Amino acid sequence: MTMSESKRKALDTYNAKCDYIAVKPLKPEGEAIREAAKTAGQSLQGYILQAVRQKMRADAAGEYLIRISKAGAAANAERKGQSLEDWLNEHQ
Repeated sequence: MTMSESKRKALDTYNAKCDYIAVKPLKPEGEAIREAAKTAGQSLQGYILQAVRQKMRADAAGEYLIRISKAGAAANAERKGQSLEDWLNEHQ
């Protein structure tokens, strides 16, 4: 079946916005990922992208916690008239 010109243009426009990232797990792991996606009722791509987004959010949250912890420690050190390093050594 041939594709209409408008459908071809729409696909070309969409594909121009997309990136391509190849993932090559070993076959047993690939089978496990496919099965997990199927069990979740998702496409393989959707399942993988959801997992990546969750990991990225978790990493960002961890980095945020580190930044606010460091800022809090720096404020405590300043209140005590200590360097951050000295304050951290005292509170380990």
